[in-house]
Amino acid sequence: MCPRMCRVERMAGETGFCRTGKFAAVASYGPHYGEERPLVGRNGSGTIFFSHCNLFCDFCQNLDISHGGEGKPVSPEDLAEIMLNLQKSGCHNINFVTPSHVIQPLLEALSIAVEKGLHVPLIYNCGGYERVSALKLLDGIVDIYMPDFKFWDPGAARELCNAPDYPERAREALREMHRQVGDLVLDGSGLGQRGVLVRHLVMPNGLAGTAEIADFIATRISAQTYINIMDQYHPCGTALSNRAINRRITSTEFRQALDAASKAGLTRLDDRYRHWITVEL
Repeated sequence: MCPRMCRVERMAGETGFCRTGKFAAVASYGPHYGEERPLVGRNGSGTIFFSHCNLFCDFCQNLDISHGGEGKPVSPEDLAEIMLNLQKSGCHNINFVTPSHVIQPLLEALSIAVEKGLHVPLIYNCGGYERVSALKLLDGIVDIYMPDFKFWDPGAARELCNAPDYPERAREALREMHRQVGDLVLDGSGLGQRGVLVRHLVMPNGLAGTAEIADFIATRISAQTYINIMDQYHPCGTALSNRAINRRITSTEFRQALDAASKAGLTRLDDRYRHWITVEL
């Protein structure tokens, strides 16, 4: 399912890098109001946080879930009920958080949920470390892809998430996602219905490669890509002992990241940061 290619028999209960066997494990679920505006609306985004991950970044801000495995395995039937309950509560979408390693049980649960009336948009909220062949299984199923694009430099990806092929895999994944769903389309109330929404976390000392990522998205994907350039990095876990990333970013670093996106030609920046932009569009 992912570029790690562990080659374990998960259907027989074996686990690989992501520590996940036959069933998906769920850490928490419920309406989320901290997501991007096109996802939240008035009633929130129906988030389902899956346990574990296929990246295990040193600086992960959800350590208990991704590294610690907080949560419990659920059957496809129970996972389907979670989706239906979120829809019933009024959530505008179902937001699968860190689903890359649970595509098989997720598809099994969706087949049950759709038969029982699930109809709101489905969001694939991932770290960007994907296999194109796995993403193709989701063609016609996922409505909104929301990948991170974490690193441009293989060296940074190797050091911080033990995945030197991350930049290449992320570029391939973003091309495939955009091929499937295109640019983000909003309805009359401003809610996302279909398309790609990219997240990019600005890192200290330029480690994320923001300018290169912005240029790639604008020139190789679409200048109309909706992108959230985020300033909330803070050191946690083993990042505290890494001198390159053991501090928050400065306001100057964040402003430079936003300016880089603007210079690249990206105009659909998440509106919470538009007042920061210093370069005229």
